[in-house]
Amino acid sequence: MSTIYIAVIGVVGFIATTLLTAILIPTLIKAKAGQNIREDGPESHLKKAGTPSMGGIAIIGGVLLASIIGIAFSGGSFTGNLWAALCGFVLFGMIGFLDDYLKVVKKQNLGLRAWQKFGFQLLISLAFAFYISTMSPYGTQVYVPFWNHFVDFGGWFIPFIVFTILAMVNGINLTDGLDGLAAGVTAIVALFFVMLAVNAGAVQEALIYVALSGGCLGFLVFNRHPAKVFMGDTGSLALGGAVALTAIVMKMELFLPIVGIIYVLEALSVVLQVGYFKASGGKRLFKMAPLHHHFEKSGLKETVVVLIFWLITLAFCFIAMLSI
Repeated sequence: MSTIYIAVIGVVGFIATTLLTAILIPTLIKAKAGQNIREDGPESHLKKAGTPSMGGIAIIGGVLLASIIGIAFSGGSFTGNLWAALCGFVLFGMIGFLDDYLKVVKKQNLGLRAWQKFGFQLLISLAFAFYISTMSPYGTQVYVPFWNHFVDFGGWFIPFIVFTILAMVNGINLTDGLDGLAAGVTAIVALFFVMLAVNAGAVQEALIYVALSGGCLGFLVFNRHPAKVFMGDTGSLALGGAVALTAIVMKMELFLPIVGIIYVLEALSVVLQVGYFKASGGKRLFKMAPLHHHFEKSGLKETVVVLIFWLITLAFCFIAMLSI
């Protein structure tokens, strides 16, 4: 399959998501699905209150449409592993949708309880880990970047995969706090995996990732500053699922913490903030967590923080490419 065809599927993902988002925004406004803004957050964010959320519905629709078209017109069919990844993508999106629906439509501030949200994520992660460990032709082996060898994780494979999925899903969820941040970073990460998949001859995985990258860019048409719509947990959890699960199918999961360095730093900042707060009796390590809010509180404009995080992602993708 030519790289031109793969690029065309990315364009399909872009157009489909752009159109779906344009159609979805009036519906979200009519449903009064407006975002709630933290009162202790940056003052510049207060004016964002009421901006339609749950835009991730359009991302899911656009990515699925482009992925299915990509396979249908390529004359092939998805392997079971890829269908499992796409199902996981949708299921994580459904968890986010339920949480968003309770918070922004039903106005139940807490949404899903933490244990409910984590419990659903854990069930999906465990099911996928068990499936891959038994159905993947590589079994419990994982490719190690820079060393360029596969290592058999044996009995540690399932806990490792579960941790990887949960870390990525929640890392992207935490990254989604500034206009265009999560969508832009994920578009870059997905594009890296397109190149990695093409290099490895994993055409189907390349099609999913290019659809994902196109979908994120299509959403950015409306989500760039000043955002007309937010993806909500519907989008961020779905993106986390798509990025992580497809990488796991490729056995390239150890690339995730490298190219997804922003996700890692965002999640780590929250963990450190909470741990330091408890250990110090109420002191804060950062001015505010996740990390992007710390930089805003330090005086950087939202658009500058987003651009810096995009550039950091590009730099780490370049580093990861050098390892191949």
